[in-house]
Amino acid sequence: MRLPVPVSARRGLRRVAWPVWNRTQNRLRAPIRALLPLVVTLVALAAIQTTVRTRFDHPVVELLELGGFVVVLAVGTLGSARFLDRRSLAGYGLGVDREWARQAAVGAAVATASNAFAFAAVLLAGWASVAGFAETPGILPFLPALAITFCLVTVAATWEEVVFRGIILTNLVEGTDGYLPRWVAVGLSLTLTVVVFAFLHGGKVTAVSQYGYYLLAGVLLGGLYVLTGDLALSIGFHVAYNFTMSVVFGLGVSQQTPELLVLTVTGPTRWVGEEGLIHVVAVVLAGIALLAYVRWRDGRLAVAETIGTWCGRC
Repeated sequence: MRLPVPVSARRGLRRVAWPVWNRTQNRLRAPIRALLPLVVTLVALAAIQTTVRTRFDHPVVELLELGGFVVVLAVGTLGSARFLDRRSLAGYGLGVDREWARQAAVGAAVATASNAFAFAAVLLAGWASVAGFAETPGILPFLPALAITFCLVTVAATWEEVVFRGIILTNLVEGTDGYLPRWVAVGLSLTLTVVVFAFLHGGKVTAVSQYGYYLLAGVLLGGLYVLTGDLALSIGFHVAYNFTMSVVFGLGVSQQTPELLVLTVTGPTRWVGEEGLIHVVAVVLAGIALLAYVRWRDGRLAVAETIGTWCGRC
């Protein structure tokens, strides 16, 4: 037989739970929904890398990392959508269909053109020269290494887009909208995600000024999500940009990947490094091109109505 809970006790429990639990929506509050998937998946990814890299050698390590990353991405995305956010995957900008794939292809094409511009710029400036073709740093032949690298890049870039834009940005807008004017809520949420995104890339930064490159990339990727309401352009651009920079054009100087075009880089790091000014200019041009495309496609540039809108699993 259940004993009745005194009214005063129920009120006390509600006060204690209020900072973390939204009784109206019957789910965790927005800041927790935003940050928990990031923390949990980061810990899981770090644990996988540490375990695999200390126990296995190439090429087994890459295959195990890829499998682990896929599991983390799938479980993190589905678990967050179902149990934390209680929304559909489309609410994260993942309403994948034929049109979504076409938009992703547009993003990929712009990213490839951006890196082609950077490649041409460093060659014309005399800061790099082609030293070889189709080389790989490991023991795998070029094509298998290329395929594994593409899969790893795809999973990593997709994880970043889903977590930073689909989950964090969405929930921050949702949590602040209603307390602030909508444009302020979107702008503040975008700024916070951009700062966190840049901070978590700090391991690749050797000078404070290089954070500007990652801040710019965060604005571009987050802005595309805010304007379109889906992650197609962002994921397509992010995957293709990372892949073509290193694997196709040999510009990823800090990464050990197979390279179709192998470069000997002699120019100043300020200009030709991964966070150098040539890449900054290339990203700016890519951003202008993508904004023009969205303006042409939609007839306007405006915050998507679906950003920060929750309707359960509709």
